[in-house]
Order: sequence, then C-alpha cells, then structure tokens
Amino acid sequence: MFIDEVEIWLMAGSGGSGALTFRTEKHVPRGGPDGGDGGHGGSVVFEVDSNLSTLLDYRPGKKYRAERGENGMGKRQYGKNGPDLVLKVPPGTQVFDAESGELLADLSHVPQKEVLAAGGRGGRGNVHFVTSVHQTPKFAEKGEPGEERRVKLSLKLLADVGLLGFPNVGKSTLLAAVSAARPKIADYPFTTLVPNLGVVPAADHHNFVMADVPGLIENASEGAGLGIQFLKHLERTRLLVHLLDVSGLSGRDPLEDFGIINRELDAFSEDLAKLPQIVVFSRIDVLGDRTGLVPLRQFFEARGLEVFPISAVTGEGVRDLILHVWTKLQEIPKEVPKLSGVVHITNNNRADDDPKHFTITRDDEGVLVVSGKALERVVAMTDMGNEYAVRRLQRQLERWGVFTKLKTFGAQEGDTVRIRTTEFDYVDEDAWDAEEVEDDEEFETDTV
Repeated sequence: MFIDEVEIWLMAGSGGSGALTFRTEKHVPRGGPDGGDGGHGGSVVFEVDSNLSTLLDYRPGKKYRAERGENGMGKRQYGKNGPDLVLKVPPGTQVFDAESGELLADLSHVPQKEVLAAGGRGGRGNVHFVTSVHQTPKFAEKGEPGEERRVKLSLKLLADVGLLGFPNVGKSTLLAAVSAARPKIADYPFTTLVPNLGVVPAADHHNFVMADVPGLIENASEGAGLGIQFLKHLERTRLLVHLLDVSGLSGRDPLEDFGIINRELDAFSEDLAKLPQIVVFSRIDVLGDRTGLVPLRQFFEARGLEVFPISAVTGEGVRDLILHVWTKLQEIPKEVPKLSGVVHITNNNRADDDPKHFTITRDDEGVLVVSGKALERVVAMTDMGNEYAVRRLQRQLERWGVFTKLKTFGAQEGDTVRIRTTEFDYVDEDAWDAEEVEDDEEFETDTV
C-alpha cells in the first residue's frame, strides 16, 4: 500500500506548574519562598528518515501527543522537561496547516528536523516574584499549554528522473530493467497503482533515482484517472523521460499521446511543463519494419527533443538512454526546495510575544473577546483559584492597557469579557477602590 496524504493532530506537552512553597527548615528563621519552576513540555518534531518511502505509519485523525513537563517542587527544585515526540517521515514530505492550507515545513533531506508544535513553557515558582516590598508571594504560575494543530502530511517523491507516458507504455518494464525495483507488470492499463522508485546505476559508480509514476490520461490535471494524486510526484524531478508506444499494438497515435500528456502537464503546473524531456520510442522489439519511425523521429528532433528508440525487454538502446540521462542530469542543477513563508516554531522564537499587541472583537452573543498570543498565554498560566494570582493578573491587564482599550471599544459595566477560555465581568476602572488592591511595586519585576 502507498499512502501519500494524511491528516493528523499534533499536541505538544504543556509546561509543568511552578511550586508555591516556603522554606520551613528547623532553626532557619524567615526562610522565605523556595518554589521551583515547572519543566517545559515536550515538542512535536518531524525528522526525515531516508529508510521510509510512505506515510503508512500515520493513521488519519490520530492525535500525536508529546509529554508534559513535571511540576516544580520545594527547595527550588525544578520539574523535569517533557521529552520531545519525534515523528519520522520520508524525504519529500510537506506539512500543511489543515485549516489554512499554509505550508509549515518542507522536509526534503536528511538529517532535517522541524518543530511543528512547540511545548509549553514551565510555570515559574513563587521564588521569582519576591520584591523589596512583597517578600512572601503567595502565588506561582501554571504551566503554559502546549500548542495544538491539525496538519496535513503530503508526500512528493524525491527523484531525479520521472517516467512519463500513458498507461501500459512500458514505464514499469523499463524501471525494472535498469534498477533493482520490482514494480507490478502486466499487459493491462493501470498496472501501476502506486509510484515506484528505483536507483539506476550510471557511469563511474554513480547513480540516480528514477520514479515510475502511474499512467496519465486526458484530463488528469482535473483528477481523471489517477490524475492529480500522482502528477504532484513529478514536480520534484529534474528531468522527464517521456515514453511513447510505437509498436502499434495499442492502436494509439504516439503524436496524439505526446500532445495530450504535455497539455495535462501545463494545465497542472507551468513549472512542471517547463522541465526538460527526453522522448523514448518504446517496444521497438515488436516492429518488423522500423522505417516508419524516421518521420516520427524527425518531428521531435525538429522541436529540439532528443529521441531514443529502446526495447526494455531485449535491452536494445537502454544503456545508451541511461548514459545520456546521466549526462543530462549533470547539466541540471539540484535545487534545494524553496522554503519561503515556511514557519519554524521553537520555544525560544515565538511571534507576537508583546502582551500589548492584542485585538478586541464582540462575538454574536455580545461577549467582548480579547485576542493576543502573549496576553492569552499569561491568562492561561494564571491560577484563577488563587486570589493573589488573580490580583497580579488584574494589575498586568491594567498596565498593558486592556481595560483602557475595552472602555474605548465601548465596554459597559457588567459586560462579559473573554480572554482565551477565561471570562470575567467588566468593571469600569474609574470605579475601582485602589485601596483594595496590593501595592503596584510588587509587580514591577514581572516579565511575560
């Protein structure tokens, strides 16, 4: 079985919570806070493995979850970081966001690794919140939730040469003749239902990779036959070998087939249509009189295309073709896949990390929704069951201008405000009783 597309869920581990503890050793007066930090959650990492050729190991809809970090402990003991979950994929795997379609990673070579879901940061213990005026902080941070995303894995075979042509023109037979690959071969259309790769020995102990892609038919670019499902595998090749059946046994016109296939290439991708091609006259062993090939050869050569008559069964012309293909490949540079716009996610490189960058909208139920990555992270790491932690959050929201912006947006007393999954009632800041809130200086050293 060949699997080249699958959707899965990635769930990074959440960070461990910081400890809320105080040093209480005998004969040690005023021991103070000593809560350690929680460990970071494990990330979900994709790694290229050259021993893989399909995505068969991945079950559609399955959730791949990394472990969370351990909680911090007393005596300033830090929690253990959660191990990363490493998912191995074959070369040529692209990872897309399943909802937006955005390309997240292009995994093309060994030993490439990409973090696709970053683990959450560990929460800080209460020892971090000591100030000159507040020496016994009675709160600590919860661990940050790990990232979750639904992604689509799409495999594009990485081959130097792609075999092109209608079904049953001898592509699988040629691949079997020049490599150790053993594709299914039979005398009926669509024998090849999955792409096959073969390593072809060339000159001076060198080799190249050839892909036998299932036969194309008219309207393949619109999904007819095996269509788009396999046309994409030709995009990563550098050279196309176009096989035409000249035996006359199929009753097809080689010139008509050549035109149809190239129109499908152009309809699918302009870049694919521009790839250099070598024309191969296949199955010449069954021809008694080969004089009919002369005008056919002249037609292609007049258009600047090189022609090689071969018989994959008898081996006639095959070695000359392979040597020419190898020579041609030396003239075509190997290009590294363009990674423009690709997202690289790490724990230490997060976009929109300023809590002052946020937006406010009102949903259909009238709830004021405050959105901002850094702001949502702070709320998620706040222990809402701890009075002191909630007071700290309140002062942070005030400092970052959340309440001011809510008022400007038109918030009224009693409106429901939601940040992430936490909801609270809006209270006009002018009505606050400043004496009920702890001194601002206790928050001066806080950082996101």
